[in-house]
Amino acid sequence: MQNSPAAMKDKEFQNFSSFIFDHVGIKLPPAKKTMLEARLQKRLKALNIATFEAYSDLVFSPEGQSTELIHFIDVVTTNKTDFFREPAHFDYLTKTALPAILQKRGGYLREPVRIWSAGCSSGEEPYTLAMVMSEFADDRQDFRFSILASDISTRILDKAKKAVYPEESTSTISAILKKKYLLRSKDRNSSLVRICPALRSQIVFKRINFMDDDFGFSDKMDIIFCRNVVIYFDKPTQQALMRKFHRQLRTDGYLFLGHSETLNGLDVDFRAVSSTVYRKT
Repeated sequence: MQNSPAAMKDKEFQNFSSFIFDHVGIKLPPAKKTMLEARLQKRLKALNIATFEAYSDLVFSPEGQSTELIHFIDVVTTNKTDFFREPAHFDYLTKTALPAILQKRGGYLREPVRIWSAGCSSGEEPYTLAMVMSEFADDRQDFRFSILASDISTRILDKAKKAVYPEESTSTISAILKKKYLLRSKDRNSSLVRICPALRSQIVFKRINFMDDDFGFSDKMDIIFCRNVVIYFDKPTQQALMRKFHRQLRTDGYLFLGHSETLNGLDVDFRAVSSTVYRKT
């Protein structure tokens, strides 16, 4: 029987937390040591490594950078989301933001409205956006849209791509939208549902690290949803990220943040247009 890994030393925690901040931008205070230790123990057991010192040697090695770093990041990042989370944002999107984008383009759309769900976690946000945008498009023949959904965790992106969810997690979706966009399992004893192919085809999933200088795509976005992500970053990291988002948005494009997030105190060219909704100036 394999013994449990040895306890994480303070110095090892400091090395891990510095590495996480440098690579992902997430600041882990000393109070998070127990949480990090518990999460990483699973990786140590999976790799049959006895100490955190040996694991850090692996992660920081050239071999670990190519083989273990992605698993390490998967373990330390937090993923929590829901369908139609913070619903006021979706009302603002359909009643204000999309009409304003259409008006600016003279009512004609030579190319699709592009939305980026940045930090999409297990996919509930981009699939919600796909439902909302599809409903908006129903009354507008020339309206087209595309959704990019990104996360740093490959594990959570794989889950998002599968688009399979427990039925109880869909309680925030209206009965009309459920009937239209969710597929029940053929196994009547199963409590799982899947997003329909028409919605899944509207979304491209991509692994993106916000700390990279270049996000790896050139398309300018009309709308960026980045909600409940930047609360894990310090102010300088937040400001650097918001400037990158600013560059990635079209003029007058929209940025949606989480309900507990703000651009107050940051030197970025956005103006507030609604609660936690900003427009590029």
